[in-house]
Amino acid sequence: MPSLIHECLAGIPSVVDTVARMEGINPRAAARSVARGRLVIPANPRRTHRHCGIGEGCRVKVNVNIGTSGERCDISLEEAKARAALKNNADTLMDLSTGGDLAAMRKMVLSMDVPVGTVPIYEAVRRAGNAADVDSDLLFSVIRDHCRDGVDFLTLHCGVNREVLSTLYSDPRIMPVVSRGGAFHVAMMVQRDEENPLYAEFDYLLEILAEFGVVASLGDGMRPGCLQDAERHAKTMEYLNLGRLANRALDAGVQRMIEGPGHIPLPQVEYNIKVIKEITNDAPLYLLGPLVTDIAPGYDHLVSAIGGANAAMHGADFLCMVSPSEHLALPDVQDIIEGTRTARIAAHIGDISRTREGYKHPRERQMAEARRQLDWNSQFSFALFGDHARSIHTRDGDLDTCSMCGDLCAVKMVRGIFGREQGEKKE
Repeated sequence: MPSLIHECLAGIPSVVDTVARMEGINPRAAARSVARGRLVIPANPRRTHRHCGIGEGCRVKVNVNIGTSGERCDISLEEAKARAALKNNADTLMDLSTGGDLAAMRKMVLSMDVPVGTVPIYEAVRRAGNAADVDSDLLFSVIRDHCRDGVDFLTLHCGVNREVLSTLYSDPRIMPVVSRGGAFHVAMMVQRDEENPLYAEFDYLLEILAEFGVVASLGDGMRPGCLQDAERHAKTMEYLNLGRLANRALDAGVQRMIEGPGHIPLPQVEYNIKVIKEITNDAPLYLLGPLVTDIAPGYDHLVSAIGGANAAMHGADFLCMVSPSEHLALPDVQDIIEGTRTARIAAHIGDISRTREGYKHPRERQMAEARRQLDWNSQFSFALFGDHARSIHTRDGDLDTCSMCGDLCAVKMVRGIFGREQGEKKE
């Protein structure tokens, strides 16, 4: 079966046409973007779901992570979290489960009507018992299982190789590795004295992904875990590896996107986005955060939204939701709701900040007009989360102004003045 990339070299596949119309872009341009590796459409042929385009020409997308842990294995809770994420406009879901019945959990997530991603190394470690006992055969077997089940994109830490590992010793970090997948691969390399199989056997990995039509999300196993580590060499070495691997994937007809850094000071966000984009020939970029301060636990969803909006403005394509419980606990349903909403807001800010005229987005203008008219129902319809806005406005009664200003409402006060002036000018 030809890959989507190869199909786009010959014409406009139906899935590309569908995504192009959803995004309001020319279908032929979308097909060119897919063929050049600048737009990916995660759509495993073994499962049907609504389509989602990520990358060039598309609005910024939001992913939400759910999943069990060794401390809390409740599939019904995870299902409630998944549904809450979708209700609040998540574009994709990722199953990061590490505890309980992993196959059953994956089956539940795959029943949702969106693209789904997984991290196969998590299951490989659970099957083996520990990272040191994960070998190439086991890891590739798990990858095949996930592809066969219908997973659309896989986080694969292919860029974490022995050369990158050496930089952790030559240029030490306060927190050497904070990526769980990155840590597993480091443990495998150190304890087995072998190269990372995903790097050593990358061509074989590409054969599997091509066979099943699955997108490779090249993972950021060396993302910094605190601001002080943002300028250490390990992440830069991984960037270079991911650039080379991204080119090899494209040559093999495999769709891929790049995962970006975690904790980075705000002034460095633009630079890192542009470096990754340049090294990977503008492959779609998927970010956790970036988190731009380390001292706001409990509010890391807001920290991430600040970094994410800035990153999206400079070219990031895909934001991963960070919940208020990041660094603290497994998220509950309310955490998922808050994290999804803040990520969605960040994505919108990124969208309207990419061009000089972006602020003239029709919905922004419509909201301004509705506020001028004190038209509350219209305001709620244009709001990203109108029901929440309505619940706040009505808690002090059904007022024609907000209860903060009341009869001293500035909008109401001057509306007549400027309305009369505009009428006189027309006369």
